[in-house]
Amino acid sequence: MTTEKDLRLFFALPCPSTLADAICSWRDTQKFDGRPVAQANLHLTLAFLGSQPASALEELKQLGSHLRADAFTLRLDQLRTIGHGFACLIPSQLPSPLSQLVEQLHAGLSTHGFALDSRPFLPHVTLARDAQTPPTATPPMFDWHVQRFGLFLSEHTPSGVHYREMANWPLATPSA
Repeated sequence: MTTEKDLRLFFALPCPSTLADAICSWRDTQKFDGRPVAQANLHLTLAFLGSQPASALEELKQLGSHLRADAFTLRLDQLRTIGHGFACLIPSQLPSPLSQLVEQLHAGLSTHGFALDSRPFLPHVTLARDAQTPPTATPPMFDWHVQRFGLFLSEHTPSGVHYREMANWPLATPSA
């Protein structure tokens, strides 16, 4: 049970506003059923932590500050329904810096005693929830130049769910 002092947290790649705008412009021309995800909430989850005590926030920020990975380009080029009706963009190829970042993050979280989902990591950007019909559109290629990751708080507000960035960290510029 969630108390007032619990925070719903996750590590993620925040979708840059220009890319989020392009994705939503395309999505909104398609015939997806379900509830569209707000443009400001587009992201790619690296690790979902669920309800955590507020006292864990500093430890999670410290963990994030110790992770090292190169910046990379992620090509979102496939459309799939996953879970219980989540229409998502996914990459056909997983860049090695993304795999390295996720492995470091998951290892660090496990070392610090945070429980993680047992399902394998599946990178995706959710476009709509509660989709009853699998989308059949072929998406354009959305190239995402990933330069940072962050720790986010999920907040329920009168206008819906809002994701607030609590901390962020840059990814290294790859050496030539």
